[in-house]
Amino acid sequence: QVQLVESGGGLVQAGGSLRLSCAASGRTFSSYTMGWFRQAPGKERAFVAAVSRSFGSQRYADSVKGRFTIARDNAKNTVYLQMNSLKPEDTAVYYCAAVASVRVGTTSGEYDDWGQGTQVTVSS
Repeated sequence: QVQLVESGGGLVQAGGSLRLSCAASGRTFSSYTMGWFRQAPGKERAFVAAVSRSFGSQRYADSVKGRFTIARDNAKNTVYLQMNSLKPEDTAVYYCAAVASVRVGTTSGEYDDWGQGTQVTVSS
């Protein structure tokens, strides 16, 4: 099990950028595939991006391709989500997730550990 703490959310105008961070506890961070999900009011939690244990593979939701970038620093036990060209429809609570697996999953059921979430609000 790994404990996850997100940070970096906030209020930004459309077209702006934010970088989310997710700090993980424990000494086996490199054993976890990491993902970002988001949940808007009244909607189900949705996949945003995921990165493999060694940073060799990344996957993105179609809605964020070309705008968001996921990265990880295993030496710092941290995963990042760089969000550029933000749109009002990106407004949501963003969650970091982890799973001790080689599979880079895109569904919430594939992840075992979750952070508490950080709010991202994009104004038009």
